[in-house]
Amino acid sequence: MGRWGTPEGRCSGIMVSDPFVIAILGIAAVGMSVLCLTLRNLVRAVVAFALSSAFLAGIFYLLASPYAAALELTVGAGLVAVLFLVAILLAGGEELEAPA
Repeated sequence: MGRWGTPEGRCSGIMVSDPFVIAILGIAAVGMSVLCLTLRNLVRAVVAFALSSAFLAGIFYLLASPYAAALELTVGAGLVAVLFLVAILLAGGEELEAPA
């Protein structure tokens, strides 16, 4: 019997994952979030935001919450990132200018 009383450590058909993988995804998500805040090119910042959201969705999935993962992936990495990109490209400001 596994950890949750089911064979092979499975919880509702999803494998209970290794904490090392969750930690790596967490570090990658925090790294992409910091990169998103520090990049001066707005398009690259939006891509870093989308990757951060995708890593967070991976964490949700590994923690046996596939619906939260799907919601984060579609809304965070998909919808919000596309809206940010469209707004940036329509406004014509791809790079933030430094004040003199």
